[in-house]
Amino acid sequence: MFAEIIIDQDAKALDRVFEYIIPDYLNLSVGMRVYIPFGKRIMQGYVIKIKDNCNYDRSKLKEIISKIEDFSAIKKEMLELMQFMAEKNHLKLASILRLFLPAEMREGKVKELFKTFYSLVNGAEIKLSKAAKKQEEIVNLLSGGRVAAVELAEKYGYAPLKALREKGYIKKEVEEVKRSPFVILNGDKRVELNDCQKKAIETIIEDKTYLLHGVTGSGKTEIYMNLIERTLENGKNAIMLVPEISLTPQIMSNFKGRFGEAVALLHSGLSAGERFDEWKRLFSGEAKIAIGARSAIFAPLENLGMIIIDEEHESSYISESNPRYDTHDVAEFRARYNSCPLVLGSATPSIENYQRAVDGEIQLIELPVRANGKAMPPVQIVDMMEELRRGNSGIFSNQLIADLYNVVSNKKQAMIFINRRGFSSFMKCKECGYIAKCSDCDVSLVYHKEDNRLKCHYCGKQYKYLARCPSCHSEHVKYGAVGTQQIVAKLQELFPNVKILRMDNDTTSTKNAHQKILNEFKVTKPSILVGTQMIAKGHDFEDVILVGIVDADQSLYQSDYRSTEKTFQLITQVAGRAGRSVNDGKVVLQTYSPRHYVYKFASNYDYKGFYRKEINIRQTAQFPPYSRILRILFSDFDENHVRELLKMCYTDIEKLRQVYKSDIIYLDAMKSPIKRIQDKYRYQIMARFKLENADKIEKEIFDIVDRTTKNSVFFEINPQNLS
Repeated sequence: MFAEIIIDQDAKALDRVFEYIIPDYLNLSVGMRVYIPFGKRIMQGYVIKIKDNCNYDRSKLKEIISKIEDFSAIKKEMLELMQFMAEKNHLKLASILRLFLPAEMREGKVKELFKTFYSLVNGAEIKLSKAAKKQEEIVNLLSGGRVAAVELAEKYGYAPLKALREKGYIKKEVEEVKRSPFVILNGDKRVELNDCQKKAIETIIEDKTYLLHGVTGSGKTEIYMNLIERTLENGKNAIMLVPEISLTPQIMSNFKGRFGEAVALLHSGLSAGERFDEWKRLFSGEAKIAIGARSAIFAPLENLGMIIIDEEHESSYISESNPRYDTHDVAEFRARYNSCPLVLGSATPSIENYQRAVDGEIQLIELPVRANGKAMPPVQIVDMMEELRRGNSGIFSNQLIADLYNVVSNKKQAMIFINRRGFSSFMKCKECGYIAKCSDCDVSLVYHKEDNRLKCHYCGKQYKYLARCPSCHSEHVKYGAVGTQQIVAKLQELFPNVKILRMDNDTTSTKNAHQKILNEFKVTKPSILVGTQMIAKGHDFEDVILVGIVDADQSLYQSDYRSTEKTFQLITQVAGRAGRSVNDGKVVLQTYSPRHYVYKFASNYDYKGFYRKEINIRQTAQFPPYSRILRILFSDFDENHVRELLKMCYTDIEKLRQVYKSDIIYLDAMKSPIKRIQDKYRYQIMARFKLENADKIEKEIFDIVDRTTKNSVFFEINPQNLS
């Protein structure tokens, strides 16, 4: 017998199937991980096929050494998913397979945790000498029930335990311990569903894709839980995705309260042991529901009956690091494979998916009102240019300050949104114009006042604070745009006796930090929560009566065709945090461009109006969904090498213009907007095609790049971030 094996190495030269002989003594199954000889090394590999015949001279084949586990870690569905992703996104096979397993499991750094206990042997007639004081104490202690071996050993030592075992008085019991993520249970808080919610649940029954378009607070989470409850009753399993780790504590509290141990959590914030044990519970079928961020779409569940992607518009569902993939594509594959519904939920659906719904490709379900029947909070747009003319050059408008005083005096809560962490976005010399930049990345450093350090948000490198300009030695160094730290500092000046909490990547880097911040905010009144987009969606606090959006323009003028869409989504999502209970809410939106059309639609919560405007612009300019963008990213430590590589590929790709003519809307080679990250130079080819021949053009480009270079080149389809 022979096995086709993918070697667990993320190298382009090894990105193919290798054949090995299966020794007679080895009982192998497809999907198992094995140790194999490769050259002079022993490597790990994945068995993807077992067959009777081989394609090569048997005498030149080597034998598999052994299997790593006694079970198939990669299930049949995931092997088919591997082939789909390799073809769809032009990814290396090994890099895809790595997505399906906990990283520490692959590296052999984590395994099952077992705990040893001692207990009395039933019916044993215990006779001890008067001198055996420690043995007597152990027996007396165990008469009340079993005790952990480590506790007994710490108190009495190993000698008396060994003596009691040899006499047959006590016995050892070994038990596997599950490392479970910490979750505060909310209990099973069932609510009476309104007619819109009931209709949505009754509609979602077929094995197709549904777009659940519901305003913020319309009760989408309750619909999700009812759908999953029905799925479990039908003997099937479910996957529920959320875009941010910050949302998982609240979602987990709700789901654990209703479904108990049937729920498992998968995301990068877990410890290695917790992630392995949760993965194993799903793999074995002990857990029936997988909840988590993007990576949870690869949960090893079989017999799926429901897949839900909450906040489906979020860019975090697109992987921007190797391997690059779109979670929606993976979800649609798994839904087709299991013949189950896929539900995409959002208050602000992506333009592409809403167009699919308008065209009838997927089914649209609408929830136009909040579950509690309350109106959406009014949005007051504040012109910051007018504030400047009136002499207010501060971070906060007079209106926002007045509304914050109202929140504090009424012992309520407010949320302040600024999508920029740190104290300021850069440090610049007023005299010579010097800007502090990272030595390894072509980006400005962000000042973090708490640490008094300059930090690179791309590679994590840290630098000393600049008291004077290193170029001209001037002391006139100014700060750039404000971040969360500066907002907190200003609020503490205004409200010294009010609890100000901050939620961004810096404050949530430790274990369970998201949950601790959200729990503290929930019980502290008055209080103000300052945060990045982590606070913009999903959270439900009944006493939040004010939302302040400090710099609404930040995402508006990025060099991205999605910039207005992202701005509309962020405003709508964060505005939806206000007035979710009996208290009325309000939103103050600060902008330097108050007449931009996006603010008119966002302040009226007019998604359909915004969609009509935006889809018209996209169609006129021939941007997705009316075309497809392909970005080919080349990176290397040697700038000359990466430039030559780019030139060779581009020369051949450019010849496709003669074949496809007007089907290629745009094609050019250039430096990446951020020229260097982690000391690697970055160049790119940008291409845009009409949809009719996009697949054919894309495949030809993949083939050209594969023929031209053996280096790792990254392909992104309709990239979320062009920097």
